[in-house]
Amino acid sequence: MQRRDFIALTGLTAGSLMLPPFLGRAIAAEQLLDGIDPALKKRLADDALAAARDAGATYCDVRIGRYLNQFVMTRENKVQNVMNTESTGVGIRVIVKGAWGFAATNELTQAGVVNAAKQAAAIALANSRIQSAPVQLAKAPGYGEVSWKTPIKKNAMAVPIKDKTDLLLGVNAAALEAGASFVNSMLFLVNEQKYFASSDGSYIDQDVHRIWVPMSVTAIDKTSGKFRTRSGLSAPMGLGYEYLDGNAADKTVLPNGVTVYGMSYDLKEDAIAAAKQAQGKLKAPSVKPGKYDLVLDPSHMWLTIHESVGHPLELDRVLGYEANFAGTSFATLDKLKEHFQYGSDKVNIFADKVQPGSLGAVGYDDEGVKCKKWDLIREGKLVDYQTIRDQAHILGKSESDGCCYADNWSSVQFQRMANVSLAAGKEKLSPAEMVKNVENGIYIVGAGSFSIDQQRYNAQFGGQLFFEIKDGKITRPIEDVAYQIRTPEFWNACAAVCDESDYRIGGSFFDGKGQPSQSSAVSHGSATARFNGINVINTARSLG
Repeated sequence: MQRRDFIALTGLTAGSLMLPPFLGRAIAAEQLLDGIDPALKKRLADDALAAARDAGATYCDVRIGRYLNQFVMTRENKVQNVMNTESTGVGIRVIVKGAWGFAATNELTQAGVVNAAKQAAAIALANSRIQSAPVQLAKAPGYGEVSWKTPIKKNAMAVPIKDKTDLLLGVNAAALEAGASFVNSMLFLVNEQKYFASSDGSYIDQDVHRIWVPMSVTAIDKTSGKFRTRSGLSAPMGLGYEYLDGNAADKTVLPNGVTVYGMSYDLKEDAIAAAKQAQGKLKAPSVKPGKYDLVLDPSHMWLTIHESVGHPLELDRVLGYEANFAGTSFATLDKLKEHFQYGSDKVNIFADKVQPGSLGAVGYDDEGVKCKKWDLIREGKLVDYQTIRDQAHILGKSESDGCCYADNWSSVQFQRMANVSLAAGKEKLSPAEMVKNVENGIYIVGAGSFSIDQQRYNAQFGGQLFFEIKDGKITRPIEDVAYQIRTPEFWNACAAVCDESDYRIGGSFFDGKGQPSQSSAVSHGSATARFNGINVINTARSLG
């Protein structure tokens, strides 16, 4: 990837959102449809398991992976880059004398996996000499030979490159015709072909697909030199190319006139709207700082959930085991014991690794645990965290929550966030009805820049589009809006959540964590939610 393209991409993201550090070797687009012989995977897994056992391992898991990426990047009338990559190999993790060891190889041969298993066992033995307490691994049943696939209708990897570039260039042309000065549109595709085997007796074959079509549309006032940008309102999804069909039945026009999308995305329609809205942002008045009631659309809410709930309820951050990418967590174990009031009684937040269409949806995690849905916050009270097999005993659990993931066969799997979402309200309530009860507020659509402290306690969030609400009516677009929160105060200010008919998901395609860093994908859903008395600042004045 060229540096310019990387900067263009990261300009669309925020904070810990990142590209994976290792993409693999470049391949032809046609090779994206290849796979590893299933019989070979089973044979190599058995060879590795036997070698680990012979080397003294009391537990072993083997991950044979083929990780595929396709990136298509365009700007105005030019294709800037097309990249297809493949990374294939085997990662082997073992426990010897109560300690972990890990090794990996790109040699898909008996000798390759046997040597890697022996190396993993030797590393574990060395670790055991300095480890203060043995690993306590929660039990997981052996599932035998099972498989899971993302339920896609059209494999995006099989769609010709010309069709993809034609789509993006057509979208760019439509945005320019609608008044944009500059436009970038991109297509990111991921296919993880993962085979997992363990000494517990599982042989799990999974085929995972993800798609994202980010876009950035900029309008410039040539007289003043002022410019404004509106990013696309699409969500990255665990879907196939059918996501880009633009199903008219799967979109919503908000009370402020903005069109948002569900499980289908009309890229051209959004590009035209973005061009017009970017021009409108040039003329919009700047916000007056103060306290406002905020009406937050799901296209915005996902990032606030991600940063202020998803990350701080990862148990490794709570325990201080993980402190990279914005630190640990204020939500310490004592708060679980006292059923800490994380939010108002309107706040019900759940983790879900099987949610259809979500980025994090898989049948089994990367240590062979069958995935599920469970509560984190119930009627505002903290009731649980997210755990993996060697953490479960800390909470007195008998099994893992299935939150283990590695971004590559060569990476050690570790705790990653599940899809974490705000449940829709139980009472019938639409966004239009919610707005009618707001006297002095701001309606925010789309995610923007953010910052958060090392305990996930103090934070600030921007957005894409902002609309003033006065006496129950949306009056005009405004600009330069960001709101400041202390996590529990913010969630306790939640006064209402719209019903299930308004529920949508957003998410992060490249979410960074760990050192060495790894990238994962995760979705966060919600319906439109109202938060009362939130402090809003003027970002233009803040910047001087």
